Amino acid sequence: DVFMLFPPELTPEELEEKGLSLAKAIASEFGGDYVEKYAQHPYLNADIRGFDVDLVPCYAVEDASKIKSAVDRTPFHTRYMKSRIADKTDDVRLLKMFSKACGVYGSDQMTGGFAGYLCEIFICYYGGFRECIKAAAEDWHTGLVIDLEKHKAKEFEDPLIVIDPTDPKRNVAASLTQTRMSEFCEFARGYLKNPSEEFFVRRTGMPMSKEELSARLKERGTALYGIVFKTPGIIPDVIVPQLKRSEGSIAALLERHGFGINRCGSFMGDDNCIILFEMLTDSLPTVEKRLGPPVRESENSERFIAKHLGKTMSGPYIKDDRYYVEILRRYPTVMSLLKSRDFVECGLGKHVKNSVMKKYDIVRGAECHSDEFAVFLGGFFEEKSPLVKILERN
Repeated sequence: DVFMLFPPELTPEELEEKGLSLAKAIASEFGGDYVEKYAQHPYLNADIRGFDVDLVPCYAVEDASKIKSAVDRTPFHTRYMKSRIADKTDDVRLLKMFSKACGVYGSDQMTGGFAGYLCEIFICYYGGFRECIKAAAEDWHTGLVIDLEKHKAKEFEDPLIVIDPTDPKRNVAASLTQTRMSEFCEFARGYLKNPSEEFFVRRTGMPMSKEELSARLKERGTALYGIVFKTPGIIPDVIVPQLKRSEGSIAALLERHGFGINRCGSFMGDDNCIILFEMLTDSLPTVEKRLGPPVRESENSERFIAKHLGKTMSGPYIKDDRYYVEILRRYPTVMSLLKSRDFVECGLGKHVKNSVMKKYDIVRGAECHSDEFAVFLGGFFEEKSPLVKILERN
């Protein structure tokens, strides 16, 4: 990452124009290919002599409390850490490799783990790699607060709270999910019990073939449904939260209509996204039984009878002290529900919905497979904690 600091007097439009112009000149000078990308402000991603380089325009503000965008913080982080970890760089590297092997390195929305800056704070706070691992294994708990500079910071409700030494209003661990925190604690316990190089080796996920997927579904006896649509041209940190929100909304819709879900997941590829549901039930009887009001509630009873009169498969009838009706089920299959307007209007994220409205495909079973989704599918069906993966290899 190369941060290019500009006077704070510039407007965002001027920062974009001057910043991208300088970034393109730098990339061209070194003979690199580049593309424009967008976060809070546009920046340039370049391939320079085999290195993946981000050239990022930002404001040269006086202190972190006056930042105008998120990227303005990074120079403050760099200056703060430069002297404090000079003799602990090996510990930082160890912790970063340990975190990568655990699968918790990365503060992006897809990972939900540790930023590099967070690892540096851990080493400053605990004094070294082993001390940090020991604390994670023995002392970490939900709501733990780490405040290196002892700021009187505002309260946060995240699983782990690490106050930014340069900005007490910010939790550096805000992107860390409860799952990733728990996985790291388990990984640390495993390392302390039986240390080995395996805890520092990052392994990529294994792709699953279409034949393997078909066999796995037959073995599990479940039905797999995927909703596939074009990836919106927005950065992952915007799209991934919308994918997760959409996943939750669709899951709630399916369950409201009586369909049981085992697990669900989502993935953002370069070309396409998929929201995946492993269903315990994907078809239901045509008839649906619905509960009515207690017989003693005369007004509600009259409304209930009037609403359903002549429109049911059975009823309204009385059982014990309540009315019931048996009606024609609106969506007897998962496929019929996912093809409905109710699906599109169930609460999808803004950019997800825009893409879905243009075109989406519902794929079932082994047809959920594609080369783009092969590694994601492998991880979905081989769900194991990071420590369990090491124990199984050994």
